[in-house]
Amino acid sequence: MNRFVARRLCVNVYGLRVQRRNLCSDEAAKVAATSDSGEKSNGELKQSFTNNNHQYDVAIVGGGVVGMALACSLATAPLTKSLNVAIIDSNPALVKRDCIKKEDPPDPRVSTVTPATISFFKGDYLTLIAYMGALITKDIGAWQYIEQHRHAYFDRMQVMVWDYTGLGYTRYNARDVNKEVLGCVVENKVLHSSLLSCLQNSDFRKTIYPSKLTSMTLQRSSSFMGVDNTSATALFTKRHLAKLELSDGNNLYAKLVVGADGGKSRVRELAGFKTTGWNYSQNAVICTVEHTKENHCAWQRFLPAGPIALLPMGDKFSNIVWTMNPENSKDCKSMNEDEFVQILNHALDYGYGPQPKSSSWGATGMFSWLGRDVTISANESFEVPPKVVKLASERMVFPLSLKHANEYASKRVVLIGDAAHTVHPLAGQGVNLGFGDSLALSRIVAEGIAVGTDIGEVSLLKKYEAERKPANVMMMAVLDGFQKAYSVDLGPLNILRAAAFHGAQYIPFLKRNIISYASGEQRLPLP
Repeated sequence: MNRFVARRLCVNVYGLRVQRRNLCSDEAAKVAATSDSGEKSNGELKQSFTNNNHQYDVAIVGGGVVGMALACSLATAPLTKSLNVAIIDSNPALVKRDCIKKEDPPDPRVSTVTPATISFFKGDYLTLIAYMGALITKDIGAWQYIEQHRHAYFDRMQVMVWDYTGLGYTRYNARDVNKEVLGCVVENKVLHSSLLSCLQNSDFRKTIYPSKLTSMTLQRSSSFMGVDNTSATALFTKRHLAKLELSDGNNLYAKLVVGADGGKSRVRELAGFKTTGWNYSQNAVICTVEHTKENHCAWQRFLPAGPIALLPMGDKFSNIVWTMNPENSKDCKSMNEDEFVQILNHALDYGYGPQPKSSSWGATGMFSWLGRDVTISANESFEVPPKVVKLASERMVFPLSLKHANEYASKRVVLIGDAAHTVHPLAGQGVNLGFGDSLALSRIVAEGIAVGTDIGEVSLLKKYEAERKPANVMMMAVLDGFQKAYSVDLGPLNILRAAAFHGAQYIPFLKRNIISYASGEQRLPLP
């Protein structure tokens, strides 16, 4: 059996190389990074198109962080690094991006990446690909670029959540689970640039189309692409592929189309995937603020209209994600800076209710039966976040909603990231779910190649859906439950919420499991 698998792997890897020579003309659009002196540079990508019909193994529609993470994952795995991949996105940053400098103003858009995602970026995970009977440890190599720019680990490893009633709060510390960090906050522009740098510095065959997808069809014609029929591998014809028409006039053909194009996914629409979801009648106000000293904690407070989060970014900066009703969000965006800073500090500190006390609930109170089995953070007293002294970015406003695709996969089409699921930002899990999708899909594609399966075959893609959909649905349900539970200001419910916070604060196994689930190291239990 092992000999058979090994023989099939050799044939398929060889076949990929043959396809690459035949299907990817040297005249096709290439990613090139060259400076005036002819040396390789990361500052500019030059594109040239000499014809408007190209064939690829994978077409990734959407060059955001999730789509780029998939491309990087494919570029580093032994069985997928020979694939020829098209990336379709009209974002000019993919074609010509400015060098990020230390003194540049911070981006108001950030992502809180979990330890599981950091491991994905660093390479501290096993890519479960059976390659000649062995497991290969492989990384996408992007974290080294992130560490060259501004980012902030939760290095004091404590996250505080407190209810506006002043009746309850919870502190989490990475030392509670014998870890060094709970996560890391990275600006989206740094995350994206790092993934792009990783892709540029690989020998992966990729083509970036600075365009938009206009239509997508499965071909029924029997015509051929004009490839070499004497090749050792049976090459695909147009009738077997998905056809993508772009706004710049190019037509692409692909065995697999990946929709990584966000919550308003054009791929999802054209493929006919139905969705379930609703609007929250809430907006998120996001911006970057500055303190007099560096912040090393992530903070969150639940207020009557929605949660407010203060996330460390490094260099005395923090990011604000403040959920509120649409009318208040308009006021917050339009008011002057001094007024906004004043109401911001009011919301983060003494506004809306008293600060919580822990003297009667702690290890010497009703939870004394736990004895010595208490977490480190259970003995830490309540603290308030550092004061905001000024704004450091523009204020941006986004409507919030929940949306989930009823299916993730069909023949030659698959969805990842926000194209498959959009969640409330209160726990910062959205982008991490997307990175989980990217890792799972790249592994499933590699498994298909290993046994000679068509990578666009629906039975293969349904394996990805079966793996990711239950985990995503469970996380969405938890976040939606939190959102709804804190949307009601009712006395008895407030007491119950306070009890839940204190339970998480003082019951060790509960706190450790919450940290494990939130960090991505353990999946939520499925029904």
